[in-house]
Amino acid sequence: MTAYGLQTHIWNNNGKSLLLLAGFPVLLLLLTYALFLLFAGFSGATLGNDPTIGYFVWAADALTRAWPFAIAGAILWFGVAYAFYQTIIDAATGARKVERTAEPKLYNLLENLCISRGLRMPALRIMETDALNAFATGLHEGQYSITVTRGLMNALNDEELEAVLAHELTHIRNRDVRLLVIAVVFVGIFSFVGEMAFRSMRFGAVGSSRRSSSRDSGGGAAIAIIVALVIIAIAYGLAIVIRFALSRRREYLADAGAVELTKNPDAMISALQKISGNAAVEAPAEVREMFIENPHSDFASMFATHPPIAKRIEALAKFAGGRVAPVVSPSPKGPWG
Repeated sequence: MTAYGLQTHIWNNNGKSLLLLAGFPVLLLLLTYALFLLFAGFSGATLGNDPTIGYFVWAADALTRAWPFAIAGAILWFGVAYAFYQTIIDAATGARKVERTAEPKLYNLLENLCISRGLRMPALRIMETDALNAFATGLHEGQYSITVTRGLMNALNDEELEAVLAHELTHIRNRDVRLLVIAVVFVGIFSFVGEMAFRSMRFGAVGSSRRSSSRDSGGGAAIAIIVALVIIAIAYGLAIVIRFALSRRREYLADAGAVELTKNPDAMISALQKISGNAAVEAPAEVREMFIENPHSDFASMFATHPPIAKRIEALAKFAGGRVAPVVSPSPKGPWG
């Protein structure tokens, strides 16, 4: 296993980030065209003598007038996300920022790791949940943040907690967090528009199809609606496709980076053992992809964004010389314990 800082991995993340940013306007215009086509099919708006082609012509004509507004909306979307993504994530997870005075042990552990590598200290945040999890966010220097759950702090000893912090710090150094944040913003708009489009069908399909049937007896409206839905489904499915771009390898590299920073593979292994089966957190699916462990997956892990913890432990034992100790259930050290 190659330790963290693999330059090709960083270049790959940077390339994917640029690709997502470059592809966003193109896919947004395609989605906008599909929405116009869907509206045309439901409302019966056509141009020309051929009702079937008329729907597509009307949607294309509408797009030529609306594309500047669509691009402006995309720029606004990314601008808002850039300025407020951390606030949005905090609202979704319930995380709050803490300083050294509030959590001196956690703060000192992270500060020592940063000093050992000459890194700027990221902000620290805590989620008040018994689940065992952590994640990092940020787009560039000065914006990075590491969030841990209260359950993680209570269940892990100092060495294990340091290993988890080193894991998240490695995600920052490898530019994993920037790619994840961009992907969350990118997927969010397509998921939102896709959901709204399909929900609107349940409420408007019957009445609108009756209105269009009086002007279109050749099934042109149905063809336009079907084509529009196919386009929207492709864009909506992008939320799943992008998950494949978020390589599972990033977690192996972050585990290895934690070992390189702490020189303690056993601590990383025991931390993962305690986290396993105790990581479920109520949060949006896109945010959960940032976590050190995301136990929620689809279709028997076909689209899982994280490799199984057992595989990660196996890799640490094989390549980093770690020892796999018997599993001990975490016993939280909170006021109730």
